[in-house]
Order: sequence, then structure tokens, then C-alpha cells
Amino acid sequence: MRPAPLQLDFVQPVRRPLWLGLLLLALALGVAADLGKRWQDTREALQRMQASDSLLNTDRPRGKPVPAEYLDDHVKAAETVVRNLTLPWASLIETLEETGNQDVAVLQVQPDAQQRLLRMTGEARNQNALWQYVNSLAATRSLEEVHLLNHQVLQEDPQKPLQFSLQARIKAAP
Repeated sequence: MRPAPLQLDFVQPVRRPLWLGLLLLALALGVAADLGKRWQDTREALQRMQASDSLLNTDRPRGKPVPAEYLDDHVKAAETVVRNLTLPWASLIETLEETGNQDVAVLQVQPDAQQRLLRMTGEARNQNALWQYVNSLAATRSLEEVHLLNHQVLQEDPQKPLQFSLQARIKAAP
């Protein structure tokens, strides 16, 4: 038989209670859970701030620059509209209604706002009615420099009316 081995270590390890380790583990897990929750809350707050900042951000990248020709075309179109709107439409229509008679029919009215001209085409029963109409237009307060551009007798029509074109300058509104 062999004798049992001898233990010559006279310092015995200190045994700590098991509950103390479990308590430290539970405490560490609680702190870790709290830090995780705070990290998640902070991340959500940062995302909300970035979203609101992107709504308020004025340094956004600009769109493609608009070509100068495109802008020039639109400016010219807008100027044309403004010129057309500034014509004294009410007085022009009133003038045409006042000077109209049964012997003259106005077929077309073309205002040119840029040059302030009014071009008209129409038909008259005879030459006297045509000249009377031209003179009555010249006597109005909204038109000046009334000129007969051309006229011709419509031979194919049995009544043989005069077809005419005239031009007048639109007076500036006072």
C-alpha cells in the first residue's frame, strides 16, 4: 500500500460566498441594460435632430442651373403678356362698338401691343361706307393715324362688297 500523498500547502484558499458573485453579476447586468437603454434613446434623439435639421437646412444642393436662353425666352413671353394686358382694351372695344354701322362688318382685329398698332380687316357695302368708317375711326379719342392699307372688290360675291384692311395707332392711356 502506498501512503497517501502529503499536502504541504498550509495556506488554504479563502472561499467567498456564492451569493456575493451573483449579486455583482446582477448589478453589472442592470448597469449594462441601463446603458443600452440610454444609448438607444440617445441614438433616436440624434436621428430626430438630424431629420429636423435636414428640413431646416438651407444649404441643400441646388438643382441643375437653368440655361440663360430658357430664361430669356420666358422673360420675353412675360413682357409680351404684360404689354398685351396694358393695352386699353375697354376703350378699344368701346371705340369699335361706337363706330360700327350696318354697312361695315369688322371681320378681324389684331392688336400689336409692342408697336401699339391695331390692324383690322372687314367688309363694307360700298366705298362711301368704307370712307365714312375710316373717318369715324380717325375721329375717336383712342385711335390715331388711321390708314387704309388696301381694299378690293369681291367680284365673286353678288353684292360686290369691298374687302379692306386698315391700321391705326393706339393712343397711350392718359
